Amino acid sequence: MNRFTNRGLRRSLAAWALAAVAVLCAGVGLAPPARAQSAASGVPLERRVKAAFLYKFLGYTDFPPSAFGDAAAPLTIGVIGADDLAVELARVVAGRTVNGRSIEVRELREADAGARVHLLFVGGSDPQRVARIVRQATGAMLVVTECDNGLQLGSVINFRIVDERVRFDVALDAAERNGIKLSSRLLTVANRVQKGAQ
Repeated sequence: MNRFTNRGLRRSLAAWALAAVAVLCAGVGLAPPARAQSAASGVPLERRVKAAFLYKFLGYTDFPPSAFGDAAAPLTIGVIGADDLAVELARVVAGRTVNGRSIEVRELREADAGARVHLLFVGGSDPQRVARIVRQATGAMLVVTECDNGLQLGSVINFRIVDERVRFDVALDAAERNGIKLSSRLLTVANRVQKGAQ
């Protein structure tokens, strides 16, 4: 992929992620400062950006047919430890589809970590708690975290704040272990791609 296509993809992802505040995202497709607050919704902008990216990640992830009960089954996103993000995410995905499937958002508790979902977001920065939850998440699942060592704890994607902007790292070995495939287009806009166990 040439640098112009890559730049366009970055802009596309970020523009969508920040639809209400796109004017702030003119650069190379990074989110506005993570600590900014959205006056309209009262939800911190960092949470709004992460919610938008979670939705977009679904479109760049191939799940095996066995991950769905039938052709009409929705894509399910489970959220643990981030109720504000779950509410925002439900707003973001309302009425939208990915690959012809509707999207369902479920607020889960730690005890529900083994629930059958397609994308599991684990909020919070406590590495022991995150590791415990990630260990319970099995099957064809895109696991996304936001703690300092998320990839080392087993997540596929880990959000990071880089220069006060939301970015993400990807672990290809974790994706393979979970039986999912990530599009090369997603990998080109990642902050870092880890290709083997670290």
